[in-house]
Amino acid sequence: MLAVNYTTLRENMKKCLDRVTDDYETMIVTRKNNKNVVIVSEDSYNNMMENLHLVGSKANYDWLMESKMQLEQGMAQKHDLDEVDDNE
Repeated sequence: MLAVNYTTLRENMKKCLDRVTDDYETMIVTRKNNKNVVIVSEDSYNNMMENLHLVGSKANYDWLMESKMQLEQGMAQKHDLDEVDDNE
C-alpha cells in the first residue's frame, strides 16, 4: 500500500495512477486537516465488489465455507470437460 500527500499526487498524477493500475497498488492520499482518500484500480474495485456480494448473505458465506472445508478434506473430484463446437 502506498501513501502520498495531495500535493505529491497532484504533481505526479500519471505516475501515481499508473502504479495503482499497472502494479495493482492501493494508494492512500493524505490531506491536511481533511479525511484521507483511497485510490484503487477498477479491476481491484470490481474484485472487492464481487467478493462482498459472494459473502454478503449468510447462505452464500456458509456455502463457500462448506465447499472450502470439503476441498481441504480432500473431498473434491476432478472431472474432464468435453469440448463443445460453437456451431452446434
